[in-house]
Amino acid sequence: MTVEYRESINSLLSLVDFERVRPPGPRQKTIFDLSRMNVLLERLGKPHLGIPTVHVAGTKGKGSTAAFCDAALGAAGYSTGFYSSPHMHTFRERIRLDGEPVTEDLFARLVEDLWAPQEWVSNESGEGPVSLFEFMTAMGFACFNRERCDFQTIEVGLGGRLDATNVVEPTVSVITSISMDHTEILGDTVEKIAREKAGIIKPGVPAVIGPQGLGATPELLAACRDRGCRPIVVGEDITWTETGRSGRRQSLTVHGVRGEYRLDIPLLGLHQQGNAATAIGALEVLMDQGHSVPAEAVARGFAGVEWPCRMEVLSESPRVVADGAHNAHSMASLLESLPRYFDYSGLVVIAGFSRDKSVDDMVPLLARDKPMVIVTRSRHPRSTPPGALAQSFRDCGAPPAFETGSVREAVEAALDLAGPNDLVVGTGSLFVAAEVREAMLGIEAEVYPDLIPRDLRTPGTG
Repeated sequence: MTVEYRESINSLLSLVDFERVRPPGPRQKTIFDLSRMNVLLERLGKPHLGIPTVHVAGTKGKGSTAAFCDAALGAAGYSTGFYSSPHMHTFRERIRLDGEPVTEDLFARLVEDLWAPQEWVSNESGEGPVSLFEFMTAMGFACFNRERCDFQTIEVGLGGRLDATNVVEPTVSVITSISMDHTEILGDTVEKIAREKAGIIKPGVPAVIGPQGLGATPELLAACRDRGCRPIVVGEDITWTETGRSGRRQSLTVHGVRGEYRLDIPLLGLHQQGNAATAIGALEVLMDQGHSVPAEAVARGFAGVEWPCRMEVLSESPRVVADGAHNAHSMASLLESLPRYFDYSGLVVIAGFSRDKSVDDMVPLLARDKPMVIVTRSRHPRSTPPGALAQSFRDCGAPPAFETGSVREAVEAALDLAGPNDLVVGTGSLFVAAEVREAMLGIEAEVYPDLIPRDLRTPGTG
Protein backbone atom coordinates (compact mmCIF):
# COMPACT_ATOMS: atom_id res chain seq x y z
CA MET A 1 0.00 0.00 0.00
CA THR A 2 1.54 3.29 -1.07
CA VAL A 3 1.85 6.19 1.36
CA GLU A 4 -0.38 8.33 -0.87
CA TYR A 5 -3.09 5.67 -0.94
CA ARG A 6 -2.94 5.17 2.82
CA GLU A 7 -3.30 8.93 3.29
CA SER A 8 -6.27 8.99 0.94
CA ILE A 9 -7.95 6.27 3.01
CA ASN A 10 -7.27 8.21 6.20
CA SER A 11 -8.93 11.23 4.60
CA LEU A 12 -11.96 9.18 3.62
CA LEU A 13 -12.30 7.75 7.09
CA SER A 14 -12.43 11.26 8.52
CA LEU A 15 -15.78 11.74 6.78
CA VAL A 16 -19.06 10.71 8.35
CA ASP A 17 -19.61 7.05 7.45
CA PHE A 18 -23.21 6.02 7.96
CA GLU A 19 -22.51 2.54 6.59
CA ARG A 20 -20.63 1.78 9.81
CA VAL A 21 -22.31 4.02 12.38
CA ARG A 22 -26.06 4.52 12.30
CA PRO A 23 -27.14 8.06 13.26
CA PRO A 24 -29.76 8.79 15.89
CA GLY A 25 -33.10 10.14 14.79
CA PRO A 26 -34.81 10.15 11.39
CA ARG A 27 -32.16 9.09 8.91
CA GLN A 28 -33.92 10.29 5.78
CA LYS A 29 -33.56 13.94 6.81
CA THR A 30 -30.17 13.51 8.46
CA ILE A 31 -28.32 11.85 5.59
CA PHE A 32 -30.21 11.63 2.35
CA ASP A 33 -30.12 15.15 1.02
CA LEU A 34 -29.72 15.26 -2.74
CA SER A 35 -29.32 19.04 -2.67
CA ARG A 36 -25.93 18.56 -1.02
CA MET A 37 -24.93 15.97 -3.62
CA ASN A 38 -26.05 18.26 -6.43
CA VAL A 39 -24.07 21.18 -5.01
CA LEU A 40 -20.95 19.01 -4.83
CA LEU A 41 -21.37 17.78 -8.40
CA GLU A 42 -22.05 21.32 -9.60
CA ARG A 43 -18.77 22.32 -8.01
CA LEU A 44 -17.07 19.49 -9.91
CA GLY A 45 -18.54 20.44 -13.28
CA LYS A 46 -21.40 17.90 -13.32
CA PRO A 47 -19.27 14.84 -14.15
CA HIS A 48 -22.25 12.50 -13.68
CA LEU A 49 -23.98 13.75 -16.82
CA GLY A 50 -23.35 12.97 -20.46
CA ILE A 51 -22.45 9.27 -20.17
CA PRO A 52 -25.03 6.60 -21.07
CA THR A 53 -26.03 5.22 -17.67
CA VAL A 54 -27.49 1.96 -16.37
CA HIS A 55 -28.92 2.75 -12.91
CA VAL A 56 -29.69 -0.29 -10.75
CA ALA A 57 -31.68 -0.44 -7.48
CA GLY A 58 -33.20 -3.32 -5.53
CA THR A 59 -32.97 -5.22 -2.27
CA LYS A 60 -31.28 -8.32 -3.68
CA GLY A 61 -29.48 -8.95 -6.92
CA LYS A 62 -28.68 -5.36 -7.83
CA GLY A 63 -24.92 -5.89 -7.65
CA SER A 64 -25.00 -9.11 -9.66
CA THR A 65 -27.31 -7.57 -12.26
CA ALA A 66 -25.08 -4.50 -12.54
CA ALA A 67 -22.01 -6.74 -12.87
CA PHE A 68 -23.67 -8.66 -15.71
CA CYS A 69 -24.40 -5.40 -17.53
CA ASP A 70 -20.88 -4.06 -17.04
CA ALA A 71 -19.30 -7.33 -18.21
CA ALA A 72 -21.44 -7.52 -21.36
CA LEU A 73 -20.72 -3.91 -22.30
CA GLY A 74 -17.02 -4.51 -21.83
CA ALA A 75 -17.16 -7.64 -23.98
CA ALA A 76 -18.91 -5.59 -26.66
CA GLY A 77 -15.82 -3.39 -26.85
CA TYR A 78 -16.92 -0.41 -24.79
CA SER A 79 -14.90 1.26 -22.07
CA THR A 80 -16.91 0.97 -18.86
CA GLY A 81 -17.18 2.48 -15.42
CA PHE A 82 -18.86 0.53 -12.63
CA TYR A 83 -19.72 1.99 -9.23
CA SER A 84 -20.92 -0.32 -6.45
CA SER A 85 -20.97 -0.67 -2.67
CA PRO A 86 -20.04 -1.81 -0.14
CA HIS A 87 -16.56 -3.17 -0.79
CA MET A 88 -15.23 -6.45 0.57
CA HIS A 89 -11.45 -6.20 0.70
CA THR A 90 -10.48 -2.71 -0.51
CA PHE A 91 -12.19 0.63 -1.07
CA ARG A 92 -10.91 0.53 -4.65
CA GLU A 93 -13.45 -2.17 -5.49
CA ARG A 94 -16.19 0.44 -5.43
CA ILE A 95 -14.86 2.26 -8.50
CA ARG A 96 -14.02 0.00 -11.44
CA LEU A 97 -12.72 0.76 -14.90
CA ASP A 98 -13.20 -1.92 -17.54
CA GLY A 99 -14.09 -4.40 -14.82
CA GLU A 100 -11.04 -3.80 -12.62
CA PRO A 101 -10.74 -1.77 -9.39
CA VAL A 102 -8.96 1.53 -9.96
CA THR A 103 -5.29 1.64 -9.05
CA GLU A 104 -4.03 2.99 -5.75
CA ASP A 105 -2.48 5.96 -7.55
CA LEU A 106 -5.67 6.89 -9.38
CA PHE A 107 -7.74 6.46 -6.22
CA ALA A 108 -5.38 8.73 -4.28
CA ARG A 109 -5.45 11.37 -7.04
CA LEU A 110 -9.26 11.36 -7.07
CA VAL A 111 -9.41 11.90 -3.31
CA GLU A 112 -6.89 14.72 -3.53
CA ASP A 113 -8.67 16.43 -6.43
CA LEU A 114 -12.12 16.24 -4.83
CA TRP A 115 -11.06 17.14 -1.31
CA ALA A 116 -11.15 20.94 -1.61
CA PRO A 117 -14.62 20.96 -3.27
CA GLN A 118 -15.84 18.62 -0.54
CA GLU A 119 -14.51 20.95 2.15
CA TRP A 120 -16.25 23.92 0.54
CA VAL A 121 -19.58 22.10 0.41
CA SER A 122 -19.22 20.81 3.98
CA ASN A 123 -18.14 24.11 5.51
CA GLU A 124 -19.31 26.94 3.26
CA SER A 125 -22.40 25.93 1.31
CA GLY A 126 -24.82 25.55 4.22
CA GLU A 127 -25.72 22.05 3.03
CA GLY A 128 -23.96 20.23 5.86
CA PRO A 129 -21.05 17.76 5.86
CA VAL A 130 -20.50 15.48 2.87
CA SER A 131 -20.68 11.83 3.90
CA LEU A 132 -18.19 9.16 2.88
CA PHE A 133 -20.74 7.55 0.55
CA GLU A 134 -21.56 10.86 -1.11
CA PHE A 135 -17.86 11.62 -1.57
CA MET A 136 -17.11 8.22 -3.07
CA THR A 137 -20.12 8.48 -5.37
CA ALA A 138 -18.76 11.78 -6.64
CA MET A 139 -15.34 10.14 -7.02
CA GLY A 140 -16.88 7.48 -9.23
CA PHE A 141 -18.60 10.02 -11.44
CA ALA A 142 -15.43 12.12 -11.72
CA CYS A 143 -13.36 9.06 -12.57
CA PHE A 144 -15.70 7.81 -15.31
CA ASN A 145 -15.94 11.29 -16.80
CA ARG A 146 -12.17 11.84 -16.84
CA GLU A 147 -11.52 8.42 -18.34
CA ARG A 148 -14.15 9.11 -21.02
CA CYS A 149 -16.04 5.89 -20.34
CA ASP A 150 -18.55 4.88 -22.99
CA PHE A 151 -20.99 3.63 -20.33
CA GLN A 152 -21.37 3.84 -16.58
CA THR A 153 -23.24 1.27 -14.53
CA ILE A 154 -24.27 2.73 -11.19
CA GLU A 155 -25.53 0.59 -8.32
CA VAL A 156 -27.75 2.33 -5.77
CA GLY A 157 -26.37 2.26 -2.25
CA LEU A 158 -29.62 2.16 -0.27
CA GLY A 159 -33.22 2.76 -1.28
CA GLY A 160 -33.39 4.81 -4.43
CA ARG A 161 -35.41 7.98 -4.22
CA LEU A 162 -32.96 9.81 -1.95
CA ASP A 163 -29.83 7.77 -2.57
CA ALA A 164 -26.75 9.81 -3.49
CA THR A 165 -26.57 8.05 -6.87
CA ASN A 166 -30.04 9.29 -7.82
CA VAL A 167 -28.67 12.40 -9.48
CA VAL A 168 -27.93 10.63 -12.76
CA GLU A 169 -29.93 10.95 -15.95
CA PRO A 170 -30.22 7.23 -16.72
CA THR A 171 -30.49 5.60 -20.10
CA VAL A 172 -32.31 2.72 -18.43
CA SER A 173 -33.50 2.23 -14.86
CA VAL A 174 -33.40 -1.27 -13.38
CA ILE A 175 -35.09 -2.51 -10.22
CA THR A 176 -34.20 -5.99 -9.04
CA SER A 177 -35.95 -8.14 -6.42
CA ILE A 178 -37.45 -6.17 -3.52
CA SER A 179 -37.88 -7.65 -0.05
CA MET A 180 -37.87 -6.54 3.57
CA ASP A 181 -34.59 -4.86 4.50
CA HIS A 182 -33.57 -1.53 6.07
CA THR A 183 -37.16 -1.24 7.27
CA GLU A 184 -36.30 1.48 9.78
CA ILE A 185 -35.21 3.65 6.86
CA LEU A 186 -37.29 2.63 3.86
CA GLY A 187 -40.56 1.50 5.43
CA ASP A 188 -42.05 -1.53 7.13
CA THR A 189 -43.90 -3.05 4.16
CA VAL A 190 -42.76 -4.26 0.74
CA GLU A 191 -45.05 -1.67 -0.82
CA LYS A 192 -43.39 1.21 1.01
CA ILE A 193 -39.93 -0.09 0.17
CA ALA A 194 -40.95 -0.48 -3.49
CA ARG A 195 -42.05 3.16 -3.59
CA GLU A 196 -38.61 4.22 -2.36
CA LYS A 197 -36.84 2.01 -4.92
CA ALA A 198 -39.14 3.34 -7.66
CA GLY A 199 -37.64 6.77 -7.01
CA ILE A 200 -34.94 5.99 -9.59
CA ILE A 201 -37.54 5.70 -12.35
CA LYS A 202 -37.30 8.88 -14.43
CA PRO A 203 -39.89 10.41 -16.78
CA GLY A 204 -39.82 8.75 -20.18
CA VAL A 205 -36.88 6.46 -19.35
CA PRO A 206 -37.51 2.72 -19.88
CA ALA A 207 -37.57 0.73 -16.63
CA VAL A 208 -36.69 -2.94 -16.31
CA ILE A 209 -38.49 -4.62 -13.43
CA GLY A 210 -36.84 -7.80 -12.19
CA PRO A 211 -38.65 -10.79 -10.65
CA GLN A 212 -40.70 -9.64 -7.66
CA GLY A 213 -42.68 -11.13 -4.82
CA LEU A 214 -46.14 -9.99 -3.84
CA GLY A 215 -46.71 -6.29 -3.36
CA ALA A 216 -43.78 -4.74 -5.21
CA THR A 217 -44.78 -5.02 -8.88
CA PRO A 218 -48.01 -2.94 -8.65
CA GLU A 219 -46.08 -0.09 -7.01
CA LEU A 220 -43.36 -0.20 -9.64
CA LEU A 221 -45.83 -0.32 -12.53
CA ALA A 222 -47.76 2.58 -11.01
CA ALA A 223 -44.55 4.62 -10.92
CA CYS A 224 -43.95 3.80 -14.59
CA ARG A 225 -47.45 4.93 -15.51
CA ASP A 226 -47.13 8.15 -13.53
CA ARG A 227 -43.82 9.01 -15.22
CA GLY A 228 -44.68 7.90 -18.73
CA CYS A 229 -42.14 5.08 -18.75
CA ARG A 230 -42.15 1.87 -20.74
CA PRO A 231 -41.85 -1.03 -18.28
CA ILE A 232 -40.10 -4.24 -19.25
CA VAL A 233 -41.28 -6.89 -16.81
CA VAL A 234 -38.97 -9.86 -16.30
CA GLY A 235 -41.06 -13.00 -16.06
CA GLU A 236 -43.54 -11.64 -18.59
CA ASP A 237 -41.79 -9.69 -21.35
CA ILE A 238 -38.53 -11.54 -20.73
CA THR A 239 -38.43 -15.16 -19.60
CA TRP A 240 -35.76 -17.82 -19.22
CA THR A 241 -35.29 -21.58 -19.26
CA GLU A 242 -32.65 -23.37 -17.23
CA THR A 243 -30.59 -25.70 -19.40
CA GLY A 244 -28.00 -27.11 -17.00
CA ARG A 245 -26.09 -26.70 -13.75
CA SER A 246 -23.02 -27.93 -11.94
CA GLY A 247 -21.15 -27.15 -8.75
CA ARG A 248 -19.36 -24.24 -10.43
CA ARG A 249 -21.58 -22.90 -13.25
CA GLN A 250 -25.11 -22.92 -14.61
CA SER A 251 -26.57 -22.44 -18.07
CA LEU A 252 -29.83 -20.94 -19.25
CA THR A 253 -31.54 -19.53 -22.31
CA VAL A 254 -33.04 -16.08 -21.87
CA HIS A 255 -35.97 -15.29 -24.16
CA GLY A 256 -35.66 -11.55 -24.62
CA VAL A 257 -37.78 -9.06 -26.49
CA ARG A 258 -35.20 -8.85 -29.30
CA GLY A 259 -34.09 -12.48 -29.40
CA GLU A 260 -32.70 -15.43 -27.47
CA TYR A 261 -29.47 -15.55 -25.50
CA ARG A 262 -27.78 -18.84 -24.64
CA LEU A 263 -25.80 -18.20 -21.50
CA ASP A 264 -23.33 -20.07 -19.33
CA ILE A 265 -22.64 -18.17 -16.12
CA PRO A 266 -20.33 -18.69 -13.12
CA LEU A 267 -22.78 -17.24 -10.59
CA LEU A 268 -24.81 -19.95 -8.85
CA GLY A 269 -28.32 -19.89 -7.42
CA LEU A 270 -31.79 -19.82 -8.89
CA HIS A 271 -31.97 -16.08 -8.23
CA GLN A 272 -28.99 -15.49 -10.51
CA GLN A 273 -31.01 -16.76 -13.43
CA GLY A 274 -33.51 -13.99 -12.79
CA ASN A 275 -30.68 -11.48 -12.38
CA ALA A 276 -29.22 -12.52 -15.74
CA ALA A 277 -32.62 -12.12 -17.42
CA THR A 278 -32.99 -8.69 -15.81
CA ALA A 279 -29.60 -7.63 -17.14
CA ILE A 280 -30.66 -8.79 -20.61
CA GLY A 281 -33.66 -6.48 -20.31
CA ALA A 282 -31.39 -3.52 -19.56
CA LEU A 283 -29.00 -4.38 -22.39
CA GLU A 284 -31.87 -4.68 -24.86
CA VAL A 285 -33.00 -1.16 -23.96
CA LEU A 286 -29.50 0.03 -24.88
CA MET A 287 -29.77 -1.90 -28.14
CA ASP A 288 -33.14 -0.25 -28.84
CA GLN A 289 -31.40 3.10 -28.52
CA GLY A 290 -28.83 2.25 -31.16
CA HIS A 291 -25.96 0.86 -29.09
CA SER A 292 -24.38 -2.27 -30.55
CA VAL A 293 -24.33 -5.12 -28.01
CA PRO A 294 -24.20 -8.37 -30.02
CA ALA A 295 -25.60 -11.56 -28.49
CA GLU A 296 -22.14 -13.13 -28.74
CA ALA A 297 -20.68 -10.32 -26.62
CA VAL A 298 -23.48 -10.73 -24.07
CA ALA A 299 -22.74 -14.45 -23.78
CA ARG A 300 -18.98 -13.85 -23.51
CA GLY A 301 -19.38 -11.11 -20.92
CA PHE A 302 -21.80 -13.12 -18.80
CA ALA A 303 -19.53 -16.18 -18.98
CA GLY A 304 -16.64 -14.24 -17.48
CA VAL A 305 -18.49 -12.12 -14.95
CA GLU A 306 -16.97 -11.91 -11.47
CA TRP A 307 -19.09 -11.06 -8.43
CA PRO A 308 -17.63 -12.67 -5.30
CA CYS A 309 -19.41 -13.91 -2.18
CA ARG A 310 -22.59 -14.86 -3.99
CA MET A 311 -22.68 -18.64 -3.56
CA GLU A 312 -18.97 -18.51 -4.37
CA VAL A 313 -17.13 -21.83 -4.17
CA LEU A 314 -13.78 -21.26 -2.46
CA SER A 315 -12.48 -24.81 -2.13
CA GLU A 316 -13.34 -28.49 -2.52
CA SER A 317 -13.24 -31.42 -0.07
CA PRO A 318 -14.67 -30.04 2.02
CA ARG A 319 -16.44 -27.64 -0.28
CA VAL A 320 -16.47 -24.14 1.21
CA VAL A 321 -19.00 -21.59 -0.04
CA ALA A 322 -19.29 -17.91 0.87
CA ASP A 323 -22.58 -16.08 0.44
CA GLY A 324 -23.53 -12.62 1.66
CA ALA A 325 -27.20 -13.38 2.40
CA HIS A 326 -28.28 -10.89 5.05
CA ASN A 327 -32.07 -10.91 5.19
CA ALA A 328 -34.75 -13.58 5.44
CA HIS A 329 -35.55 -13.55 1.72
CA SER A 330 -31.94 -13.99 0.60
CA MET A 331 -31.27 -16.59 3.31
CA ALA A 332 -34.27 -18.65 2.22
CA SER A 333 -33.08 -18.41 -1.38
CA LEU A 334 -29.59 -19.57 -0.39
CA LEU A 335 -30.86 -22.53 1.61
CA GLU A 336 -33.17 -23.56 -1.23
CA SER A 337 -30.33 -23.37 -3.75
CA LEU A 338 -27.64 -25.28 -1.82
CA PRO A 339 -29.02 -28.83 -2.36
CA ARG A 340 -29.87 -28.00 -5.98
CA TYR A 341 -26.27 -27.18 -6.83
CA PHE A 342 -24.22 -29.29 -4.42
CA ASP A 343 -24.13 -32.88 -3.21
CA TYR A 344 -23.06 -33.08 0.42
CA SER A 345 -23.39 -35.26 3.48
CA GLY A 346 -23.59 -32.70 6.26
CA LEU A 347 -23.82 -28.93 6.50
CA VAL A 348 -21.53 -26.74 8.58
CA VAL A 349 -22.64 -23.12 8.87
CA ILE A 350 -20.38 -20.21 9.78
CA ALA A 351 -22.90 -17.56 10.83
CA GLY A 352 -22.43 -13.91 11.68
CA PHE A 353 -24.84 -11.00 11.38
CA SER A 354 -24.96 -7.23 11.61
CA ARG A 355 -26.99 -5.85 14.48
CA ASP A 356 -29.36 -3.92 12.22
CA LYS A 357 -30.41 -6.98 10.21
CA SER A 358 -33.35 -9.34 10.73
CA VAL A 359 -31.40 -11.82 12.85
CA ASP A 360 -34.56 -13.22 14.45
CA ASP A 361 -35.88 -14.12 11.00
CA MET A 362 -32.65 -15.61 9.62
CA VAL A 363 -31.60 -17.78 12.56
CA PRO A 364 -34.71 -20.04 12.45
CA LEU A 365 -34.13 -20.61 8.72
CA LEU A 366 -30.53 -21.64 9.32
CA ALA A 367 -31.47 -23.78 12.32
CA ARG A 368 -34.31 -25.60 10.59
CA ASP A 369 -32.29 -28.61 9.40
CA LYS A 370 -30.11 -28.62 12.53
CA PRO A 371 -26.71 -28.11 10.87
CA MET A 372 -23.50 -27.80 12.80
CA VAL A 373 -23.26 -24.05 13.52
CA ILE A 374 -20.22 -21.92 14.30
CA VAL A 375 -21.17 -18.38 15.32
CA THR A 376 -18.74 -15.55 14.87
CA ARG A 377 -18.47 -11.84 14.14
CA SER A 378 -16.84 -9.80 11.41
CA ARG A 379 -14.54 -6.83 11.94
CA HIS A 380 -17.43 -4.51 11.11
CA PRO A 381 -18.47 -2.22 14.00
CA ARG A 382 -22.11 -3.29 13.69
CA SER A 383 -21.38 -7.02 14.02
CA THR A 384 -23.42 -8.97 16.59
CA PRO A 385 -21.42 -10.58 19.46
CA PRO A 386 -21.19 -14.37 19.08
CA GLY A 387 -22.68 -15.04 22.52
CA ALA A 388 -25.94 -13.39 21.55
CA LEU A 389 -26.06 -15.39 18.32
CA ALA A 390 -25.41 -18.66 20.14
CA GLN A 391 -28.37 -17.90 22.39
CA SER A 392 -30.56 -17.20 19.36
CA PHE A 393 -29.74 -20.61 17.92
CA ARG A 394 -30.43 -22.28 21.28
CA ASP A 395 -33.80 -20.54 21.42
CA CYS A 396 -34.64 -22.17 18.07
CA GLY A 397 -33.90 -25.64 19.39
CA ALA A 398 -30.74 -26.00 17.33
CA PRO A 399 -27.77 -28.02 18.60
CA PRO A 400 -25.36 -25.91 20.66
CA ALA A 401 -23.38 -23.55 18.45
CA PHE A 402 -19.62 -23.25 18.64
CA GLU A 403 -18.56 -19.69 19.49
CA THR A 404 -15.51 -18.08 17.92
CA GLY A 405 -14.13 -14.58 18.30
CA SER A 406 -13.27 -13.96 14.66
CA VAL A 407 -14.18 -15.22 11.20
CA ARG A 408 -10.69 -16.63 10.68
CA GLU A 409 -11.07 -18.72 13.85
CA ALA A 410 -14.50 -19.84 12.64
CA VAL A 411 -13.06 -20.98 9.31
CA GLU A 412 -10.31 -22.96 11.06
CA ALA A 413 -12.90 -24.60 13.31
CA ALA A 414 -15.18 -25.42 10.37
CA LEU A 415 -12.37 -27.07 8.43
CA ASP A 416 -11.50 -29.16 11.50
CA LEU A 417 -15.10 -30.23 12.02
CA ALA A 418 -16.17 -30.88 8.42
CA GLY A 419 -15.72 -34.20 6.72
CA PRO A 420 -14.50 -34.42 3.09
CA ASN A 421 -18.08 -34.76 1.80
CA ASP A 422 -19.54 -31.98 3.96
CA LEU A 423 -20.45 -28.48 2.85
CA VAL A 424 -19.21 -25.43 4.76
CA VAL A 425 -21.18 -22.21 4.20
CA GLY A 426 -20.16 -18.80 5.54
CA THR A 427 -23.13 -16.45 5.55
CA GLY A 428 -25.33 -13.94 7.38
CA SER A 429 -23.46 -10.85 6.27
CA LEU A 430 -21.45 -9.75 3.26
CA PHE A 431 -18.72 -8.78 5.70
CA VAL A 432 -18.58 -12.29 7.17
CA ALA A 433 -18.58 -13.82 3.68
CA ALA A 434 -15.74 -11.51 2.65
CA GLU A 435 -13.64 -12.52 5.66
CA VAL A 436 -14.29 -16.21 4.92
CA ARG A 437 -13.00 -15.49 1.42
CA GLU A 438 -9.91 -13.79 2.82
CA ALA A 439 -9.16 -16.74 5.09
CA MET A 440 -9.62 -19.34 2.36
CA LEU A 441 -7.84 -17.54 -0.47
CA GLY A 442 -5.10 -15.81 1.50
CA ILE A 443 -6.32 -12.31 0.62
CA GLU A 444 -4.77 -9.46 2.56
CA ALA A 445 -7.58 -6.98 3.11
CA GLU A 446 -7.42 -3.34 4.05
CA VAL A 447 -7.93 -3.13 7.80
CA TYR A 448 -8.83 0.08 9.59
CA PRO A 449 -8.04 -0.51 13.28
CA ASP A 450 -9.96 2.50 14.58
CA LEU A 451 -13.15 1.06 13.07
CA ILE A 452 -12.77 -2.48 14.45
CA PRO A 453 -14.64 -3.27 17.68
CA ARG A 454 -12.08 -2.94 20.49
CA ASP A 455 -12.41 -6.56 21.60
CA LEU A 456 -11.46 -7.78 18.11
CA ARG A 457 -8.31 -5.69 17.71
CA THR A 458 -4.96 -7.41 17.73
CA PRO A 459 -2.37 -6.17 20.20
CA GLY A 460 -0.71 -2.95 19.11
CA THR A 461 -3.58 -1.67 16.95
CA GLY A 462 -5.02 0.69 19.55
